[in-house]
Amino acid sequence: MNISLNKCNFGSEELKALGRIASGLSLGINKNKVAAVLLKPIPQNKKEMMFFLGFASYYRQHLKDFAILAKSLYRICDQQTKIPFKLYIDACGDGLGAALHQVQIIDDKPTEGPVCYISRQIKPTEARYGASQMECLCLVCALEKLHYYLDGSVFEVITDCNAMKSLLNMKTANRHMLRWQIAIQEYRGNITIVHKAGNIYKNSDGLSRWALANTPDNPAYVPLEAEPQIPIERINITDVGTELFEEVRESYKQDKNCHILTSLLDKDCKDASLVNALDEVWKNSYSEGRFHLFDGIIYRRTKHSCVMTLCSRLLINTILHECHDSI
Repeated sequence: MNISLNKCNFGSEELKALGRIASGLSLGINKNKVAAVLLKPIPQNKKEMMFFLGFASYYRQHLKDFAILAKSLYRICDQQTKIPFKLYIDACGDGLGAALHQVQIIDDKPTEGPVCYISRQIKPTEARYGASQMECLCLVCALEKLHYYLDGSVFEVITDCNAMKSLLNMKTANRHMLRWQIAIQEYRGNITIVHKAGNIYKNSDGLSRWALANTPDNPAYVPLEAEPQIPIERINITDVGTELFEEVRESYKQDKNCHILTSLLDKDCKDASLVNALDEVWKNSYSEGRFHLFDGIIYRRTKHSCVMTLCSRLLINTILHECHDSI
């Protein structure tokens, strides 16, 4: 065996090796190594934080309560950590406003801070909406704009409209509310709607009541495309009676795919055998979350966000007669 004299110590009271100082009395930390780390700037990203934690963990046997001290730092680096969001919304006759906040742990205390703000003017056709409709429209617009923040995240929606609390389970005949209700179903399980008086929070209130005009001098200006003028000679409106909807519900029992969908959607069933029993096209639409059940009627959301009533093939002639021949 060959040894290098430059790497050997003879008759020493202590020995420096692997960042530690070993002596006949104890095993300690090499202070020169610690001083080098203290001179480095505060970690600015995940990679630098992981480097610091790796160094600190090497000396954890010499640090009292290391796990408690480093808990918050490890949480920052954990990709599975879900920091809750809060979405404040408000609507009025002038515009729609929303403020997205996030709760962060600072000095072991939950602190709420803003992430971004959004607002827009209402369109002339939207000015006729009631208070509940306007607030629901504000929520849908905010979810569309902030989808990349909120998709898969747990969040609260804070509104000053008390009726919004029952939005997810509301039974309504209003076609606007029904369409918006289906649009937010993909957030079910992650979204909680909370009512607070408008005078308690004012972060989104000001955005809706002081909306900038959509003009070229506005930094958020969006050019509007001219809508084509289509002349219409007349419009035929058919009032579909409740009897037809009863026939639709009864027809589901005789149609295999409709009957299975009713069972899956009625109690939010997750039976894999029922899903596999669906035809391939139906199975794909179900896996994409396009089917929804309201008041015993199945609705399907298309890729263009259009909501359609799902009917059995057995009722095709009946529906054609109701919507065309009876006019």
